[in-house]
Amino acid sequence: MVVLNKIYTRTGDKGDTALGNGTRVAKHDARVNAYGTSDELNAFVGVARLDAESAQNTAMDGALARIQNDLFDLGADLCRPDMEQDAKAEYPPLRMAATQVDRLEAEIDAMNKDLSPLRSFVLPGGSALSAHLHVCRTVARRAERLTTELATSEAVNPAAVKYLNRLSDWFFVAARVANNNGSDDVLWVPGANR
Repeated sequence: MVVLNKIYTRTGDKGDTALGNGTRVAKHDARVNAYGTSDELNAFVGVARLDAESAQNTAMDGALARIQNDLFDLGADLCRPDMEQDAKAEYPPLRMAATQVDRLEAEIDAMNKDLSPLRSFVLPGGSALSAHLHVCRTVARRAERLTTELATSEAVNPAAVKYLNRLSDWFFVAARVANNNGSDDVLWVPGANR
């Protein structure tokens, strides 16, 4: 259980922070960058939810709420190094699971079935919700890049990487759905302004 009764602790005033296992690292550590970017993504998802609410799109809002919860799971996973020590931990560390990836894939398939195939790349825009979902897509890709970079030097749960990869795809398809099932997509016109 998390108890947050004092928000500032002064423990990071010298530029370091504690990971989930208590190890102190620099605030610019690769692991901190990875889970910090997943937290940033979570904030952007919260903004997208405002547009889903105002559009009275309860299905999209519910899906985004599930993703926000998953992103906290992801942060908990990424902030805890030394996966080989999980069995010895006082409390079992929370790790991303294949079922979370599977859920995203099922939701992508369900959303994509009514969309027309693309004949051009989509520019971020159309509806406000779609534009915000495209921001989420690009931040998810950055989180994925940082996580895969971390995985070159430290152990990372493979399900976390798969989740981020699938999540950016989810945001892309959801952005098309938010654009009147792709009818209002803004398409790239190569060389239009030469």
